[in-house]
Amino acid sequence: MPLVGVVCDLNHNHHPEHGVGVKKFEFMENRTHSRVPSDAKEFHETTKRDALRHLERELERLIETAPVDKKDAFREEMDSFAKLFGRFLQEDGPSVAWNRIEKLPPGAVKDYSSLKTPTNNEHIRSMLNKLVVVKLNGGLGTSMGCHGPKSVIPVRNDLTFLDLTVQQIESLNKTYNANVPLVLMNSFNTDEDTEKIVRKYKGFQVNIYSFNQSGFPRISRDSLLPVARKYEIDDNIEAWYPPGHGDFYESFQKSGLLKQFINEGREYLFLSNIDNLGATIDLGILNRLLGETDGVCHEFVMEVTDKTRADVKGGTLIQYENKLRLLEIAQVPNEHVDEFKSVKTFKFFNTNNIWAKLDAIDRVLNEGSMNMEIIVNNKTLDKGLRVIQLETAVGAAMKCFENAIGINVPRSRFLPVKKTSDLLLVMSNLYSLKAGSLVMSPQRMFPTTPLVKLGDNHFSKVKEFLGRFANIPDIIELDHLTVSGDVTFGRGVSLRGTVIIIANHGDRIDIPPGAILENKIVSGNLRILDH
Repeated sequence: MPLVGVVCDLNHNHHPEHGVGVKKFEFMENRTHSRVPSDAKEFHETTKRDALRHLERELERLIETAPVDKKDAFREEMDSFAKLFGRFLQEDGPSVAWNRIEKLPPGAVKDYSSLKTPTNNEHIRSMLNKLVVVKLNGGLGTSMGCHGPKSVIPVRNDLTFLDLTVQQIESLNKTYNANVPLVLMNSFNTDEDTEKIVRKYKGFQVNIYSFNQSGFPRISRDSLLPVARKYEIDDNIEAWYPPGHGDFYESFQKSGLLKQFINEGREYLFLSNIDNLGATIDLGILNRLLGETDGVCHEFVMEVTDKTRADVKGGTLIQYENKLRLLEIAQVPNEHVDEFKSVKTFKFFNTNNIWAKLDAIDRVLNEGSMNMEIIVNNKTLDKGLRVIQLETAVGAAMKCFENAIGINVPRSRFLPVKKTSDLLLVMSNLYSLKAGSLVMSPQRMFPTTPLVKLGDNHFSKVKEFLGRFANIPDIIELDHLTVSGDVTFGRGVSLRGTVIIIANHGDRIDIPPGAILENKIVSGNLRILDH
């Protein structure tokens, strides 16, 4: 799930005399400013303490509504939320001072081409047996018009994201006689459906584990108190939210899986979004961590790739206070947003493909030094209630680990499917399927994917999108496609160069079967009628 909002409340134009609580949010919207009495700081400290005390009282009431056998686990979860909320209240401005950002030191981001891919099968098997693959599986397919977990949307040859993931890992396990387990981090939105679906993989050579991330209560922006009134999430699902993928570390430890894998002798995990079809196990990166280490133990690796104009909002790597860390757009003061988006200033963006050392995760959690920036996601619920949800991002933990590095990977390792325009690419002849992995066609002259923009009104939902194509066009030579309005495509269409197809309101365009459109603009009304 992408994270939006501002980091804590006052990353921009912070005025310490403005309070935390109801007034804080009014200030964000109205930008009013007036002189306040000199005892304002003391007043605000009291207000913060009051807000936290009121919240804790409400959480205690919530805990009392839990069944006896669930109460202890629920209390632990609410304690985690109270800590997050307490940190949120204490935020005193930007988590990053812009003028203290340092230039990335040499070696902070390794080039992928410098990695060596091992060829000795026994060595590869030994490394794979020290690895755990984690997929973030908490998202729903609602934005693409689908019900249930996003991971069960068919993306290629009727295979889902989950099918492809299982195929990839099984292929490696069979090839090298290894035992790489797959771990799914579900949310309360996806756990029940996923558990049913996972049963079909029983005969596969992959051990599949799952656990749930936390469910936190949404907070009213006006009262700063939980919207939820009782433990049962299903009774009022809008009152709860999964708090971003930064919750992974703590939930993974609480599930008991972290300790289990460490006891099994596993050393690293590879974590990625389940909808990123490019995030496959990479033997070169694994070899860097477990094989040719140069005597340095990298506890955390973030895969980054070259930023293009399509990625200007993606998180980037910076050096700050002698540590490599992730900088998200939500942390950037307004006056520096253009600089942040500059491809020249910040060359890389985070793919959210993360490699981390298991015992290091355990150590950082036990020390209590896991400190990720809070992202405040403002939402308005169906009945107009304005709420905030406090979230964290998994990559933000980078600064908590020793010898963290970035690896600048090829764009092919970042192939997310967020919209139907992405689905068009992965379903097309641009890729072939090999052991669950998408491989770009050698016929493509350059490694970048075409830029595809499909109109929201007619193409945003998967079912409607599929109904507009007799089959997916040939796009091997496509650079840019824009489609807007009521447009359909016949069988065997080829799109090359830059193609723009715009049907104005009330018009319809049917691209005839076998049509070849190369550097063409098509507009107006074009109906192909059956005779």
